[in-house]
Amino acid sequence: MTTADIYAIMPLIILTAGCVLCLLAGSLRPGFYLYPAALAVVGAALLWCVCVPAESVMPGMTVNRFSRASSAFFYATGLVALLMAYGYNRRRGIEGEEYPATLLFALLGMGVTCSASNLLMLFLGLEAFTFAFYILVTIERDSILGGESGLKYLLNGTLSAAVMGMGMALLYAGSGTLKLAELTTVAGIPEPLLQAGIGMILIGLAFKLSLVPAHLWTPDVYQGAPAPVTALLSTASKGAAVVALLLLFPLLQTWQGGHDLLWLLALLSMLTGNLAALLQPGIKRMLAWSSIGQMGYVALAFVAFPAGGDRAALLYVVAYAAAGLAAFGAVSILSDTSERDDIDSYRGLGYRNPLAGAVLALAMFSLAGIPPTAGFMAKFAVFAAALRAGEITLALAGIASALVAVFFYLRIVVVLYMKKPAELSEVRALTVAEILALGIPGATLVLLGVYPQPLLDLLKAILA
Repeated sequence: MTTADIYAIMPLIILTAGCVLCLLAGSLRPGFYLYPAALAVVGAALLWCVCVPAESVMPGMTVNRFSRASSAFFYATGLVALLMAYGYNRRRGIEGEEYPATLLFALLGMGVTCSASNLLMLFLGLEAFTFAFYILVTIERDSILGGESGLKYLLNGTLSAAVMGMGMALLYAGSGTLKLAELTTVAGIPEPLLQAGIGMILIGLAFKLSLVPAHLWTPDVYQGAPAPVTALLSTASKGAAVVALLLLFPLLQTWQGGHDLLWLLALLSMLTGNLAALLQPGIKRMLAWSSIGQMGYVALAFVAFPAGGDRAALLYVVAYAAAGLAAFGAVSILSDTSERDDIDSYRGLGYRNPLAGAVLALAMFSLAGIPPTAGFMAKFAVFAAALRAGEITLALAGIASALVAVFFYLRIVVVLYMKKPAELSEVRALTVAEILALGIPGATLVLLGVYPQPLLDLLKAILA
């Protein structure tokens, strides 16, 4: 390994060392001082990705502009998730080194996923961060709901991993190679093993993206996991699955059935997710079902891949991540010793906690696609790509489902500002970490809604 290779993978080295040191330090002296240490580790990895333009090609990994930009995005979401978890975990008594160390491991897996150049490394990266989330979902040991959701996530996740692993094995059996670049050249052969492998990989990724019919785990896991964990699970893990799908998409395009399967997944996810969210009394389950619909829009962008759907999909992931971090960040900050999940319990909180209420309302506006938020620009990009690609039926179905979603998103805003609270209680002052955890995604939603051009230019450059 050369010096250039070490420079290229330095963010992964930083995260690995931070994870190990965090575990060792926690075994000697447990405490919440490890959260600032983990923040420093993630911040160092983020700064290296942004400031050091190192590129390299190694066995199993390729570090380039795309992988560095994607990794920087995941590290930024991890930074915000750590900020919101610091106070939340302290209030809920989630102590020890397990949380920050496991979060660092999850970010490491996402970074590996972004740089993978063969199927084996891609599988290791995907399952590394998924394994970390098995732990994070059940991190609150006394929570019966958390244990139940963790078990459901584990069972569904292992099934998904088995299906994806079998698909990769079939691809190797049919082509004789694991390299993504070489697979693209041989996958056009109408070989049953290759077609079956591509289909099974797509099914495995559908689980990680919560696409129908591989979606039933999502509401239970989102509800049972601590809010900061749900914030990262609903944003960064979905983004990593989208990156994996982008890396595999040249391979998927060689199979005609891939377009038809994605078309069906997008349609079912948009309709099922948004219609089911109408019936949810809890905010976490509502956001869970709506995330299924949101990922349906991402699948729609992939259906329109030849017409700029790749850029639209990444733009949508960034906008959705900012809204998800803002929404679940507000939930975690407004929750004290018990989770504030019932939508009716948010009555009047927009006045009693102005910052958290405003950021939560802004997240709802963005998820609904109301201007001038990032969600509006993202939905516009997806639907425009679909219309350019001639997917008129699917685009109309997406627009109709988005109109349905406006109702349950604006319902939260109505509860925040137009209903009196059932009881008055003392409002807790926000810490600096909580203000940053709310302010960063909130500012991102506004900035991308008003001036998205720099991000669009970046996406065009890294996908060139």
